[in-house]
Amino acid sequence: MASPSPFLLLLLCLTALWLSSAADDAAGFTTFKVYFHDVVGGPSPTAIRIAQAASSNTSSTAFGAVVAIDDPLTTGPQRAGTGTSTEVGRAQGTYTFADQKTFGLLMTMNFVFTAGEHNGSSLAILGRNEVLSDIREMSIVGGSGKFRMARGYVQAHTIDSGATNGETVVQYTVNVVTTNASEQGGQAKHLEGRKAVGTLASCWLGSGD
Repeated sequence: MASPSPFLLLLLCLTALWLSSAADDAAGFTTFKVYFHDVVGGPSPTAIRIAQAASSNTSSTAFGAVVAIDDPLTTGPQRAGTGTSTEVGRAQGTYTFADQKTFGLLMTMNFVFTAGEHNGSSLAILGRNEVLSDIREMSIVGGSGKFRMARGYVQAHTIDSGATNGETVVQYTVNVVTTNASEQGGQAKHLEGRKAVGTLASCWLGSGD
């Protein structure tokens, strides 16, 4: 069997590396901040308890209570229309008091963007939110629109606990990697290219003089 040409082996390796790099570049990384307003008091609450266990009211952590939310997402910590803060979407879903020892919430929600750069898209967020901690991290498990097939994480930081006015304000830093439909097609082509390179290498290495 003929000895492999060092030049051809190098060419095959470089081609495979280029295809891998091009596929990785198809994924786009985005980071931005929004402010989450959870209003439990006043005439127009955006967070309402919809279920609870018999012991939730006597639990020190409200364990077993479930809250439905339709919370505004704004560009600044102030309410929309106050100063330069504007509403760009809603946080819709539920949070469940899921810890018997501390205030640990199970967040199951969508960030639905209705204005601004991400208008028409959404992000699906799932994870534990230990609200007394300074920084809490939750997973991005999907999305729609420009965030189709999204993955990543959000970091939550409380700006105002709502102790005086019933409105908790939380800064969410969103870190998301996306792959849109055209990029998915591009990645498929890159995968086919990698397979072709592998087949070519196998055939060439298996051939004799």
